[in-house]
Amino acid sequence: MQNILVTGGAGFIGSNFIRYLLHSGSAIQLVNLDALTYAGSLKNLTLIASDARYTFVHGNICDSALVPHLLRQHKIDTVVHFAAESHVDRSIHNPGQFITTNVVGTQTLLDACRQVWLEEKTVPLAEVRFHHVSTDEVYGTLKPNDPAFSEATPYAPNSPYAASKASSDHLVRAYHHTYGLPVTVTNCSNNYGPYQFPEKLIPLIILNALAGKPLPVYGDGQQIRDWLYVEDHCEAIRLVLARGRIGETYNIGGNNQPSNLEIVRQLCGLLDQLVPHSMPHESLIRFVADRPGHDRRYAIDLTKIQTELGWQPRESLTTGLRKTVEWYLSNPGWIETIQRQNNYQQWVQNNYQQRGGTS
Repeated sequence: MQNILVTGGAGFIGSNFIRYLLHSGSAIQLVNLDALTYAGSLKNLTLIASDARYTFVHGNICDSALVPHLLRQHKIDTVVHFAAESHVDRSIHNPGQFITTNVVGTQTLLDACRQVWLEEKTVPLAEVRFHHVSTDEVYGTLKPNDPAFSEATPYAPNSPYAASKASSDHLVRAYHHTYGLPVTVTNCSNNYGPYQFPEKLIPLIILNALAGKPLPVYGDGQQIRDWLYVEDHCEAIRLVLARGRIGETYNIGGNNQPSNLEIVRQLCGLLDQLVPHSMPHESLIRFVADRPGHDRRYAIDLTKIQTELGWQPRESLTTGLRKTVEWYLSNPGWIETIQRQNNYQQWVQNNYQQRGGTS
């Protein structure tokens, strides 16, 4: 990796990945292509904005003229594709936007790489890589005693979001097998950590608790997820880029399976310690109507990435959640900016009010 294009680098995982690479001291040039939709913010990149190795481009991955231009202009040899619509609730309300960004956008990137790398041969083929960042939600849902998702688990997406990501995964695989494009894919579990847009469970609970607002929990709260600290995810992607086998998929998880209700209670306990109130934060928990088609359980089998690349998560759920809560407590300016932008408050209010809860 010398000249890297990161798509969606102003979002949660993408911005963490950019900071991770630049803080590692790597001798790279990094271009961040982001449309700055509601979940992307340049505030996520303030600490590295002046780094000479970093360039920001405001643009859309669906722009079939811009993408190949950037590949040529910056002599890109590595694409790390994070850009995606990713919130399941939003996909239920507006599936078309997810198809456009996640499917058409991915196809646009793949076509650009095929044109510039394979046809124009701007960079030796042995030196290029298209890495696609996907989700465990493409595998569907697990019953209580089912084995964890492996790379061989059949796809069975249950939401428009998951279906759009499954489609993009298939496109990446097809461009490898049909055209010989050098690709790798990672399917990760639920990420959490600094800079996460506060429509997602963990930051939503932290910020609502700090404001004394109800803490909405879908259904009975027994949905099980595998939670992955975002910096662990970034390290895993770097290893896949460095040593992963071309054409292969690697699953990345946090090696834990708490219920959503357990997560909320752990967060409440941390907040009780760090910002104590007269009443325990758990008293704010409110059960609200469940999400339509809500997957019951996810779990990740890490055997392949552990065996081939020697990766495993550094953070336990306990240490990762504490770091996350402490980061949100230490960054009120970032929170205030994010909550003011792009009708965030209106979205959260509408989403939870219609489920019988308030925000």
